[in-house]
Amino acid sequence: MHQIDPEMKACMDACHECHITCLHMAINHCLEAGGRHSEPQHIKLMLDCAQICSVAIDCIARKSERHANICRECADICRACAASCEGLDGMEDCVAACNRCAEECEKMAA
Repeated sequence: MHQIDPEMKACMDACHECHITCLHMAINHCLEAGGRHSEPQHIKLMLDCAQICSVAIDCIARKSERHANICRECADICRACAASCEGLDGMEDCVAACNRCAEECEKMAA
């Protein structure tokens, strides 16, 4: 049986948590909260973050030769998403998930 490298697993887990958190928060919190929470640029960034996390998981799982590039981009988008969410009421979980994912993806990209 093939075992997933612990570092790869940690990154995939962080990406999964970030994907779910950003998607859930964008649709179930930000759109309902309105105001700055629902500005198009913020919502688009959150959805971009969720999507790149999903792509990163797939690339890591199949050991794509491009996974380092994808993880580098994922970390960059996660950092931007965390910055966009900081200071908005109720977004602490999203900020934490994005920062954790960025840290794990930076390790994978190195």
